[in-house]
Amino acid sequence: MLVSLMRSHLLPYRRLLLAVMALQIVAVGATMTLPTLNAMLIDQGVLTGDTRYILRIGAVMLGLSLVQAVFGISATWFGSRAGMGFGRDLRDDLFHTVTGFSTHEVDGFGAPSLITRITNDVQQVQTLVVMLCTTFISAPITIAIGIFLAVREDAPLSAILVIAIPVLLASIGTIVVRVVPQYRTMQVRIDRVNQVLREQIIGMRVIRAFVREPLETERFGEANDRLTRTATLTSRYMSSMFPTVMLVLNVSSAAAVWVAGGRIGSDDMKVGALVAFLTYLVQILMAVMMATFVAVMWPRASVCAERVHEVLSTSSSIAAAVTPITSTDGRGVLEFREVSFSYPGAETPVLSNISFTARPGQTTAIIGSTGSGKTSLVNLIARLIDCSDGAVLVDGVDVRDLDPELLWRTVAIVPQKPYLFSGTIRSNLLFADPAAAEADLWTALEIAQAADFVNAMPDRLDAPISQGGTNVSGGQRQRLAIARALVRRPRIHVFDDSFSALDLATDSRLRTALVPVVADRTVIIVAQRVSTIRHADQILVLEHGECVGLGTHEELLATCPTYAEIVASQLTAEEAA
Repeated sequence: MLVSLMRSHLLPYRRLLLAVMALQIVAVGATMTLPTLNAMLIDQGVLTGDTRYILRIGAVMLGLSLVQAVFGISATWFGSRAGMGFGRDLRDDLFHTVTGFSTHEVDGFGAPSLITRITNDVQQVQTLVVMLCTTFISAPITIAIGIFLAVREDAPLSAILVIAIPVLLASIGTIVVRVVPQYRTMQVRIDRVNQVLREQIIGMRVIRAFVREPLETERFGEANDRLTRTATLTSRYMSSMFPTVMLVLNVSSAAAVWVAGGRIGSDDMKVGALVAFLTYLVQILMAVMMATFVAVMWPRASVCAERVHEVLSTSSSIAAAVTPITSTDGRGVLEFREVSFSYPGAETPVLSNISFTARPGQTTAIIGSTGSGKTSLVNLIARLIDCSDGAVLVDGVDVRDLDPELLWRTVAIVPQKPYLFSGTIRSNLLFADPAAAEADLWTALEIAQAADFVNAMPDRLDAPISQGGTNVSGGQRQRLAIARALVRRPRIHVFDDSFSALDLATDSRLRTALVPVVADRTVIIVAQRVSTIRHADQILVLEHGECVGLGTHEELLATCPTYAEIVASQLTAEEAA
């Protein structure tokens, strides 16, 4: 999976990788030539006292060192550029994939896990790719050239390499085998820590209201301790790697000196050749060590790559049509035809056989007890979810056949839980229509009964908004969300219980101000308060996902017991009449 991911995302950087390989070959070649020149310098210059020879060979070595430095730095720069570009492209692909998910996919992965995959998992894979593009390319080149030159210096002494390299690989391989499952567990436990922390930050007010700080501290501590234990165990395995490498390196060097001592004494080997061989030995074993460092990073990156690929290979259940319809007559007629909907794995449907038509200039209200399927019905309109049976039509076209951009331009939803993005009031309003003029923003604010408190802020439209709109009250947040939807000027307005945080006076003024604006548009209102919807052109009553009543307020009072019961619980007999 990791190889496939790297192949697909490194393809645009193939020229950079070829440049890295060429530069590394030159840099390693220059580095590996220096021990041979050093041996010549010792045997023919230092030992014979030839100053001119020493200066000449020294100048060549200095030049090779300069070449090695320039080419090595260039190779690292190009390799890092390719690795960082890989990470950027991978994060970009993940972001666009996740933002295209429906609610079903997001709930399936979980928001904390998706955040971890886009950040931590991509970082692990990117780190490995950077190491591959810089260190790992030079390692096999160093090993190959080093073994060739070491054998050329002294073939019998090179037998040490035949023992040292397999021992080193076997030792590090044993560590890698033990580390792989720990890395897999670690990523799962990072997900858990993120999940607990995210829940606690979002639910901070609830935690404090119920004085649950000790319990939540214990819950986070448990998740954190489990991650710490896994990370500690992994670190213990990893910490044994460097001592193992140094042990093999030092034993090999000592063996080389011991064997070479007798050969030098019998004049079968020169001192300079021993110095060169020891240098090659160190370079070869260090290259093996660097290669194994990359090999150790491979298991964790492989686990992360599997998690990243799982997201990239998941298709949204809300897919655009192969040949979508890109235009309609633009009237804004909404129709439900025998619509049913069930959540995956649910035993019973949330909605069953819902049929009604909402026309421009009409207000259609939806009311029902908690859990009756009101929000699910609203989500079907904007195709945040797809119906299991039946069809939802906009201007006579099934929403599944419409171009998503056209559908989202036609429908504007004010959700049950309004969300504001960090920035300013202006940036949040322009989220609906970036080309909207300032006069349009103020008009929308006035209709939404938000102009007064926005004017009272020091920076007015440029007043800061924190993430989620937590620096404004619930009613202000709701009114700003309504204003944002009005800026969009859609053909179909959907208000999903969007007036619940407003007092009755503000609610009344807002609905009065909405009347001329939506006179030629289709309006869907989901509400709990009868006073909000009693003047609607038609009211849809839901109970257990089924339509138990459809008509005006007066008609439903006479024909629908469920609606009459709701009215009786909220209004006096005089108010209901």
